[in-house]
Amino acid sequence: MAFLKKIRPSLLRPNNRSWRTALLALVLLAPGGLAASTVTDVLNNAQLRGDATFRFLGLPLYDAKLYTPQGAPFSWNQDFGLLLTYRKNLKQKALVESTLEEMDRQGNGAPVQSQLEQCFQAVSKGDTYLAVSQGPDKVGFWRNGTKTCTLSYPGIKRAFMSIFLGDNTRSASFTRQLKGQ
Repeated sequence: MAFLKKIRPSLLRPNNRSWRTALLALVLLAPGGLAASTVTDVLNNAQLRGDATFRFLGLPLYDAKLYTPQGAPFSWNQDFGLLLTYRKNLKQKALVESTLEEMDRQGNGAPVQSQLEQCFQAVSKGDTYLAVSQGPDKVGFWRNGTKTCTLSYPGIKRAFMSIFLGDNTRSASFTRQLKGQ
């Protein structure tokens, strides 16, 4: 050890630049980040299909990523996962009410408000929500990698996911990018 101190003292003390470089390499090498591991844990053979940023009046609200089995083209007949990473702080009430409003706007049946309140909590910048379909009548939800609930409701997969992936979304270009088209 004394020998190393004489010839290479920099090997024994941390170098901020080295630590930053190592951390950056770790982040870049992690496929899809830490949230992707939850998707692959829940959805068999999940691979990223597409991603997009949703904006309201030009301000980015969240980044979305669509995961399908083996990255296959989007299909309502297959299970899939949708990961949202929020860029703004939003209250639980805003998340629940906007979800119900969008489901209603699209003419889709919706669960009752109390069910959504169990699933959705307030989000801060950087928080994630993952929704994974489990057949046509179930959608599981994870907030920052922790399961919050499973909604079981006739047609909930299409009713909820149409907000992002349907034919009548708030932004056709967002939906096309998310679907990888």
